[in-house]
Amino acid sequence: MKFFVTGVGGQLGFDVVNEIISRKYAVVGSDISDKCSANCVYVKLDITDKNAVFSAIEKVAPDVVIHCAAWTAVDAAEDAENFEKVRNINVNGTKNIAEICKKIGCKIIYISTDYVFNGQGSEPWQADCKNFAPLNVYGQSKLDGELAVANLLDKHFIVRIAWVFGKNGNNFIRTMLKLSEKYPEIRVVNDQVGTPTYTYDLARLLVDMAETEKYGFYHATNEGGYISWYDFAIEIFKQAGKDTKVIPVSTEEYGISKAKRPFNSRLDKSKLVANGFQPLPDWKDALARYLKEIQENGTN
Repeated sequence: MKFFVTGVGGQLGFDVVNEIISRKYAVVGSDISDKCSANCVYVKLDITDKNAVFSAIEKVAPDVVIHCAAWTAVDAAEDAENFEKVRNINVNGTKNIAEICKKIGCKIIYISTDYVFNGQGSEPWQADCKNFAPLNVYGQSKLDGELAVANLLDKHFIVRIAWVFGKNGNNFIRTMLKLSEKYPEIRVVNDQVGTPTYTYDLARLLVDMAETEKYGFYHATNEGGYISWYDFAIEIFKQAGKDTKVIPVSTEEYGISKAKRPFNSRLDKSKLVANGFQPLPDWKDALARYLKEIQENGTN
């Protein structure tokens, strides 16, 4: 089996490449940058350039494309000068990739987000729920990317994730650890609820999916129940041996950001088990492994 992975310079793409290599499959990675830390054959690729996308992927002729590349700067996406760029990357770029996958008959795994929903209520969002109502530009662009994939070809996996962390990039855990070096106490919101997703664990699931034809929409975060960002921060400092005080505040008290965030990011993952996929480990276990990884490699 041969893979083509976009966005290998990011947290998820980096781990996906390593997982593919560990299973002895062939893989070509791509990103927008000139250099990449991923340990694979690499091609520089702007996914908004349709001709370049078609040429690169046709040349590789993969069995599966795992599409991790995206505009993920949620607040910056709200700036008017970025609207076109966000749509070009998350919608048009995704459509380019979906079209070439359809042309050559390969599978696509598209990474999406809980932000396609409105984040209201307290019930977990089902994987096949169609009550889409994004609160921000980023969420709308990812939803439009989903629809482009689903409408263009049948051989697709659309996997929604939330609260992502991995060793190859910035994330909430790194931010908390850095802030703890400067401040004795930190304010963290406690009214936004979800579950973290460790890219190392997610990468295993994505390659598991690629080995099947169980297409469709899925939700994938680590197990261990639903928590607030405040709960997450408390556990981060507990495991890291920090005595930093965490003060719970509401989203309103914390301050208004450019982009509205969902209060309810609970994603129901039962469809994974129903289709024979192994759930991701408990988020506390994932956090422990992640902290050990960045401490041993001096990347925190």
